[in-house]
Amino acid sequence: MSRQAQQQLIAQRRKARHYALQALYQWHMAGAKPTDIEAEFRTDYDFAVVDLEYFQALVHGVPPLVEELDELYTPLLDRRIDELDPIERSLLRMGCFELRDRIDVPYRVVINEAVALAKKFGAAESYKYINGVLDKLARQLRGPEVSAAS
Repeated sequence: MSRQAQQQLIAQRRKARHYALQALYQWHMAGAKPTDIEAEFRTDYDFAVVDLEYFQALVHGVPPLVEELDELYTPLLDRRIDELDPIERSLLRMGCFELRDRIDVPYRVVINEAVALAKKFGAAESYKYINGVLDKLARQLRGPEVSAAS
């Protein structure tokens, strides 16, 4: 893959995560079906610059696994899961899903993207919390990869 194609994929995935976070937040808050949310997003937003497959993987992959994902990161929290802000919870679920099920994506990319989204959509200091929890989770789920990067 050429450098230009690689940069394009990175930008398309970043946009996919951006929309996926909003969609997962909507799913969490309103309880709408992921298929309905996807249809709404594809109507309302220009997906020409979005990795649609990645967006779909996140939006359709997280909801059916939410209990499993929550069980993975909950022991790493310093508060009860129901005390998390809905954006934080959606980001942790999405990051947990990517760390667990998308091993094609480097763990540092997962964490960096979640931190960037927390800075954009979360409370003032939530990005630090997201970073800390996902970093601990990466050590559990991707121990060899984390060790090799150190």
